[in-house]
Amino acid sequence: MRAERRPRFGSMEVLVFGLVIFAISGTWLRAIVANSAALATAGTVFCGVFVQALPFLGLGVVVSGLIAVFVPPERLLRWLPRRPAAAVLAAGVVGAALPGCECGSVPVARRLFGDGGATGAAALTFMLAAPAINPVVVVATAVAFPGQPKMVVARVAASLLTAVVMGWAWSRWGRAEWISRRLPTHESHGPATRSNWAVFCEVARHDFLQAAAYLVVGAAAAAALHVLVPPWIFEHVGAHLVLGVVAMAALAVVLAVCSEADAFVASSLTMVPLVPRLVFLVVGPAIDVKLVAMQSGMFGRAFATRFGPATLVVAALAATLVGLLLLGGSP
Repeated sequence: MRAERRPRFGSMEVLVFGLVIFAISGTWLRAIVANSAALATAGTVFCGVFVQALPFLGLGVVVSGLIAVFVPPERLLRWLPRRPAAAVLAAGVVGAALPGCECGSVPVARRLFGDGGATGAAALTFMLAAPAINPVVVVATAVAFPGQPKMVVARVAASLLTAVVMGWAWSRWGRAEWISRRLPTHESHGPATRSNWAVFCEVARHDFLQAAAYLVVGAAAAAALHVLVPPWIFEHVGAHLVLGVVAMAALAVVLAVCSEADAFVASSLTMVPLVPRLVFLVVGPAIDVKLVAMQSGMFGRAFATRFGPATLVVAALAATLVGLLLLGGSP
């Protein structure tokens, strides 16, 4: 007897259901917001961040799906030089040319990593570079910071420096025994077992839903900061470089905004100087709470507890140094 198939209620259904609820209650929500200046300000900031970032998020997940279909990790391996130091630099350049969010770069890096060896450092460099300095992120940053090309250059330079330094650090001090999770013996989600269209749709849908969820959190946090945090706190943070850097690095780790949308969150924080905001943009794609969880699952806890904190320190220092050199005391 054939078992009855239960109706599936997944992330896409939850998204559609939520949109319907908001559409039905739109008039009621507008009435509430109109009666409160604070809520009106928060709503304006939230919508501004979300609407500006959404097209770049959509473009990013489409390109990410295409890469999953047409650029398998094995092909990337063939492009890398044999020497570890040169492979790290090449991985940084390849990562800059291949758009994709940080969520997708972790499993790709794990497949590239294999059992370590000469490709291990290059795989980790790719994992840090791909979501931070790809063309979609660069264009999004330029749009989010109009008339400030130095901010774009500073982000690319600091993120690439972070990726390369961490790749070289792994080639020098990394240990194979820290990788406690092994690759599965078979892949059930590649183009060989399913059509290219099915792979593209699954990757794009997964990346969009996950990244959009974090974009909502980031936009809501930006709105809350504008309304709930007194101006004197931002003045205090802006007056002390170290405090501003630490605060924005911590915010990047906690918010975990997708790299294709984080520039719009950073640009909305106009009360914070550019150097701490640059730290936010460099730290976020390199290490945050969701990336720590993903790295633990793909590489193992021993790897994540060492690589994560080291990446945080290197990213914050690289962003601060590059920011001071290129941005100086810009507000």
